[in-house]
Amino acid sequence: MMLSDITGKAGGHKRRKRVGRGESSGTGKTAGRGHKGCLSRSGGGPHPLSEGGQMPIFRRLPKRGFSNYNFRTEFDIVNLAELERCFADGDTVDPDVLKKLRLIQGPVPRVKILAKGSLDKKLTVEAHAFSAKARQLIEGAGGTARLIKLRNPVALARAKRNSSKSRRAESKPTRLEKKKSVAKQD
Repeated sequence: MMLSDITGKAGGHKRRKRVGRGESSGTGKTAGRGHKGCLSRSGGGPHPLSEGGQMPIFRRLPKRGFSNYNFRTEFDIVNLAELERCFADGDTVDPDVLKKLRLIQGPVPRVKILAKGSLDKKLTVEAHAFSAKARQLIEGAGGTARLIKLRNPVALARAKRNSSKSRRAESKPTRLEKKKSVAKQD
């Protein structure tokens, strides 16, 4: 016997439970959710870390040390062997070209060049960071290693915030200027 051989009479098809369709439906009124409380609400349910009044585990455990997980600077790694394989002598290597060749990913990738492999071609390499040995090998092959300055998002935000304040300050007259203009009108 196969599953496809089971007929409707034998219980091969079971209707799904239609909740909240009136009191005579079998699961009417509260639709099988009981009365009140967070479990009866739409989108309800306890917080995943809730322990019902008991002190939660993340508050019971001691916190020690420091993690720079939120502030770290991540780099996409490119090795010299990949530069040797993908570029011709005299080419310029920058993040845009590396992204087109799919050697790096991400919306705004930061590139670090490492010294795995060898380089015999004269390349102009632009990256956000170089290992000391990679820089030495690039310059040893007759190429140049240019450092792209990292953009610090905190400094950019601060500069933007301060520039908008200064623009507002330039456009608005000060109290003293207002008093002088009123005095001139009188």
